[in-house]
Amino acid sequence: MTMVPEALGTSIRLYLADGRADGFRLVEKSNWTGLGLVCSRSDYPRARKRDEYTRPGVYLLTGPPSGAGLKDQLYLGEADDVRDRVDQHLKGKDFWTTVVAFASKDENLNKAHVRYLEARLVQLAAKAGRVTLLNGTAPALPKLSEPDRADMEAYLREMLVIMPLLGVVAFEEIETQAAAADRLHLKGKGAQATGADTSEGFVVFEGSLARIDSVPSIHPYLRNQRERLQAEGVLIPDGGQLRFTRAHLFDSPSTAAGVLLGRSANGRIEWKSASGQTLKAIQEAALGETS
Repeated sequence: MTMVPEALGTSIRLYLADGRADGFRLVEKSNWTGLGLVCSRSDYPRARKRDEYTRPGVYLLTGPPSGAGLKDQLYLGEADDVRDRVDQHLKGKDFWTTVVAFASKDENLNKAHVRYLEARLVQLAAKAGRVTLLNGTAPALPKLSEPDRADMEAYLREMLVIMPLLGVVAFEEIETQAAAADRLHLKGKGAQATGADTSEGFVVFEGSLARIDSVPSIHPYLRNQRERLQAEGVLIPDGGQLRFTRAHLFDSPSTAAGVLLGRSANGRIEWKSASGQTLKAIQEAALGETS
């Protein structure tokens, strides 16, 4: 039987070039030839003078939701000279507030490599569905030799380890494989749902049903959440109820419960295990076990 190796610890070095946590940051990882460059739009005119920006690489432009949207916005690109391309976007794209770029310390990335990384990142972002992806079309994967393709997949894996530390979760699929013992259930007027409490927030799973209307006294925040989810096609009418077309991550169990029930709700009480134990009781019991 093949043994699956355990995940090993690793070191990631975050260098604050100007001494500010929100300033230009240089990111390196142990045993990796890649290099991450992170800065805000306002800091970019100063940071762009660094030589690292003149190398071939991939870059991400990220920005807040637009209008009534719930999702952050993301544009992905590649360039032989990252600085030249981001300079163009500074003039031509208004949505972004942060730029994250990845190049190589030993300058061994070429045009085909960065095109491959761009195409793979677009694939992953589209599949995860966490952001509004502003790329008009999905670029085709360029043809690489088998060794080069393996090298770029290894480079990509390292990038994906680093991204969440930089606040970028666009490429991570929402957890949907919670063990049966960890799944929670909610039942109420017009609502029947399954979800799970995760490290990122509370996930309501695909197929869950929400009440089609809401009480007049519903909090505006919950009303807006319901309206936006319907506008984005996450919630659709289904036989007198609203059905989740895909898993959705909420900021808290109470927000999830409120959207499902169409009223303010205490999620720690409304969400229960298969045996009827509330989320509140489960969390308190876990706290006691670690005391």
